[in-house]
Amino acid sequence: MATDSNAITVADWLKQSALAIHQTGSGSAKIDAQLLLCHVLGKNRTWLFTWSDTELDAAEQQQAATLLQRRLDGEPIAYILGYREFWSLTLATEPSTLIPRADTETLVEWALELPLGPKAEVLDLGTGTGAIALALASENPGWNVQGVDLQAGAVALASRNARDNHLSHVTFCQSSWFEQVSGQFDLIVSNPPYIDPEDHHLDEGDVRFEPRSALIADEQGLADLRHIVDQSRLYLHGDGWLLVEHGYDQQAAVTELFRQAGYLDVSTREDLGGNPRITGGRWPAQQLA
Repeated sequence: MATDSNAITVADWLKQSALAIHQTGSGSAKIDAQLLLCHVLGKNRTWLFTWSDTELDAAEQQQAATLLQRRLDGEPIAYILGYREFWSLTLATEPSTLIPRADTETLVEWALELPLGPKAEVLDLGTGTGAIALALASENPGWNVQGVDLQAGAVALASRNARDNHLSHVTFCQSSWFEQVSGQFDLIVSNPPYIDPEDHHLDEGDVRFEPRSALIADEQGLADLRHIVDQSRLYLHGDGWLLVEHGYDQQAAVTELFRQAGYLDVSTREDLGGNPRITGGRWPAQQLA
């Protein structure tokens, strides 16, 4: 019985593709290959292993090869697939916004530990895909969560993610930081641009494909962080909290910004790689005259 010399099984495609991706320097080659093939076949990862001897037809091979080449060219998986898992959510992604990263879940975890009450008012500055705002809202149906972003495309994407994840108590609007914001908040969170424009990491990995406006900031990456720490004081309730993500080498500088601005209980938490990544502080309650 004749066999198709071009036939390739799921297992063989995953092995060959993971090796090719690994040779580009990726540290997630196996999972990348699995996610690409899951997308092509419309199956989950369990299916890949259960039916690993299934042969791919010509159309599946062609589609998989096209996606694989994009990954070999360095394009991030999240942009190729059009979505990214964050917290318990599936978020649509676009090249106009940053890709949500697992390290940012450290900020979400910290925020959820704070004694904010069941009706907290929360503001997410520079929301991007809406990842932080939506993660917090998903855990607290009574919270009123607002996200803002300078880019209209990001606002539209975050709003779409809210709808797709059935989180109706989150709203998004276009604003340059606090320009269109009013009211007082119990919690302000932000993952702002914090990379020095001269940082060589901008030419490496996934960040090569991400929007520079969402990555870099003046003053060695501290300009936006400085603005947020300073201006948040005007929008926080007494005993309200500010939590910000920053670079692995910016802990001392960001801590000093918080302390100079008058925040209390200033501390920093590490990301999944053990790097100082999230700094936060509490705005003091107003003292009676």
